[in-house]
This record gives sequence, C-alpha cells and structure tokens, in this order.
Amino acid sequence: MGRLDGRVAIVTGGAKGIGRHYSFALAAQGARVMIADIVDGAGEAAEIAAQHGANSVASEICDVSDESAVKRLVSATIERFGQIDVLVNNAALYAPLPEQKFTEIDVDLWDRVMAVNLRGTFLMAKHVAPHMAGRRYGKIINIGSGTAVRGIPWLMHYVASKGGIMAMTRAMSRELGDDGIRVNTLMPGFTLSDSIVNENPGHVETARNRAVASRALKRDIHPQDLLGALIFLASADSDFVTGQTIAVDGGNVNT
Repeated sequence: MGRLDGRVAIVTGGAKGIGRHYSFALAAQGARVMIADIVDGAGEAAEIAAQHGANSVASEICDVSDESAVKRLVSATIERFGQIDVLVNNAALYAPLPEQKFTEIDVDLWDRVMAVNLRGTFLMAKHVAPHMAGRRYGKIINIGSGTAVRGIPWLMHYVASKGGIMAMTRAMSRELGDDGIRVNTLMPGFTLSDSIVNENPGHVETARNRAVASRALKRDIHPQDLLGALIFLASADSDFVTGQTIAVDGGNVNT
C-alpha cells in the first residue's frame, strides 16, 4: 500500500521540470494525479498510466493565471476523480528568466511573473479549497524558494513572487485550519532540474557553485531530493503540520 492510497492530487506545472517528478512521485505512492500544465502533459500521463493503471492519472492544459482555465481544471478533476485531497502549487515562471538588474526589468515581464507565480497559486487554492472543506480534509503544498530568504540579486521579480508565496501560506493556513485543510510551503534550494539546465545555462553557471558553497551538505540538489518532503506534506504523516516552510536545500537556509 502507498502512503497516498485513495487520495487525489493536482500538480500544477506537473508535466515538466521538477513538477514532472512530483507527479510521478505522488502516483507511485498511490495517489490519482491530475497533471496540469501550460504544455501538454499527455505523454507523462501515459507513462504513469502504464505503471499504475488507466484510472491513476489525467492531464489538462491550464494557464493558472487565468481564472476561467483554473475553474475548468478543477471541474475536470472532480468529474474524473470525484474529489481533491492534495494541491501542489508548483507552476511558476522561472527557468527562462534572464538575470538582470531590477531597474532593467520590463514591467510587462514583472506582471507576468506575478500573474503566474502569485495569482496562479491564489486562484488554484481559491477554487480547490471549497472541495477540500466539503470533505473536512486537504493538503495544499505551495512551492517556495530559498531565494526569497537569501534575497539573491538579478531575479527580483521571481524572488518577490516567492516571498509572497510564503506569506500567502501563513495567512491561508490560518483561514483554512477550521476546515481541516493544512497549508505548507516546500522551499527547495537551487535545483538542477532539466528545465533550468536546458533553458537557462547562463543562470546555472552563475548560481550553481555559489549555491553549493553556501550549503552545509556541499553538493548539487536534484529533483529526487525534494520528493521525501513532498510526500510527507501530502500524506497523513503531516496532519498536524500547517503554516510552515520546509527547506530542502542541504542546510543553506536554517529555518
């Protein structure tokens, strides 16, 4: 038996990068997974279905910054699986962002980062929480970033958005506790996902050695390093944990 048998999870940004690993890890623990992404996740869904059965997974194309698209995603998940127990708010605009001084960031790009990273997290929680509240149980896992604690330069739009995520988690956990919904932030350090390696090698070159040097455990972080904390937060093991930020970064940030 898996630790998430009988549960249904939505993973935004679940078709690529770290999100793809989240989707596969949740399915491996018995969850039925809705993969939601701006790109088509049908291929990833087919892989999961081949391993865990046709009813273990579905996929939807969704721009989380669009409220109508979020509503369609939530409705499709309920129609397919009948419930929502876990929401992983992973979708974010990060990998293709160039490093630049904040005085040079175009306002349209700033607004797009905030729309995806912050508004998308808000909209997903807004439309999923009522379904969780109806069953008096749920886990919302917002994906943060150690950059918001360290205040790294040249990515202020991303850093600010992730700082907002952690503040949102704290406020949301207070509002949803009476409904049996736990809300936490999973905060990775700089992680060598295929998205960042393939889409922004310049940022990898700038950030990688600096990140490793700042850790107590001096090695790279890979997506697999995040999965234990993800499953903990999604499972009954964390039923008395809410409003917290859990750093998975090799001891970079001491929370």
